[in-house]
Amino acid sequence: MNPETSPFSPGQPVPIEFFIGRIREVERLRGMVRASTQGKFRIGFVSGERGIGKSSLASFVRYLSEHESQVAGCHVFLGGVEDLNEMLRRTFDRLLKESMDKPWHEQIRNFFGNHVRQVGLFGVTLELNLQESDWSTLAHDFVPTVRRLLNEIKDQKRALFLILDDINGLAGSEVFANWLKSTVDEISTSQQKMPLCILVVGLEERRQELVSKQPSLARVFELIDIAPWSDDEAMDFYRKSFDAVGAKVADSDMRQLVRFTGGLPVLAHEIGDAIWRTAEGPEIESKEVWEGILTAAEVIGRKLLQPQVFRAIRSERYRSILRKMSGAPRMSFGRSELMGRLSDNERKVMDNFLRRMKRLGALETDPEVKGGYQFPNLLHMLYFWIESQRISR
Repeated sequence: MNPETSPFSPGQPVPIEFFIGRIREVERLRGMVRASTQGKFRIGFVSGERGIGKSSLASFVRYLSEHESQVAGCHVFLGGVEDLNEMLRRTFDRLLKESMDKPWHEQIRNFFGNHVRQVGLFGVTLELNLQESDWSTLAHDFVPTVRRLLNEIKDQKRALFLILDDINGLAGSEVFANWLKSTVDEISTSQQKMPLCILVVGLEERRQELVSKQPSLARVFELIDIAPWSDDEAMDFYRKSFDAVGAKVADSDMRQLVRFTGGLPVLAHEIGDAIWRTAEGPEIESKEVWEGILTAAEVIGRKLLQPQVFRAIRSERYRSILRKMSGAPRMSFGRSELMGRLSDNERKVMDNFLRRMKRLGALETDPEVKGGYQFPNLLHMLYFWIESQRISR
């Protein structure tokens, strides 16, 4: 069917209308934002494995907060950012841009004064024009600057909800970690109210990295860890998505989709989109569902695994181990079992191969079997099986 009409959005935060579950996490975050509208500063850290829906959760809570609590929301994606000044530049630039169609845009623009310039084709968008020294000053004066900005829009907005997303590069910055702790301390020791909620979004490893740079951050964040979808939540997602475009999938096929999703929204969107592209009509057949699952496995493999894993296993011995490891499409295997399939030369490098695959996130230890290994999810397993068949030809 027409890809442009697909209800799925692989690689992007889920549209608000297709957001599923997470009731407990949503309520915790809404509580933090509501507290900020009463002048109580809040800072949280949303963590969870890759593809679990961290950005979608933050975006959904921002949407609710803007419509329920008179909050100015700003969702900043910081991929590739490694220094504090660039983080601040992106943050305030995003705040300016996202206000453009809002009633309080003129107050924001006036706040930045002659530092705003029109850019883009026909000057249809705006950006902040500040020198590097200005950003350094802003880093030092962040708290009073935000106070003044909030005072400018107080007639229409009661608080600022700031989402700092994808902090991989910043997590290793001692300057950023110390700035974050100093910001919290400055607000906490002030006698003034601070209607600000900051939500940092990233992997748990990134939070631990920040804590290693500034140990006091360990007690600063309210922690919100996102678990995988339950089977019922995954089923609800697929039903809602297919129903929205008038498509029908049999219950038995729907259960198959849930099984391969493994509770990860990122996989659900890839599977759903692949099936949509494969299907010839709204009555989606079982064979089209399976073809879509196979296609999704290859897409996920190329996006998430191939760039890392297959560059790391270029040697013929490694590729031979991969072929024998994935000889049958199943989720787990034992070290001794794999050892029995290998040649003497392959056995010499097997443990190094397994360690490397674990480090790359392509394998994990099976907690229930001594010496056992398993794939993180069924799509990963299926992709490696497909690749093993391709390699063996």
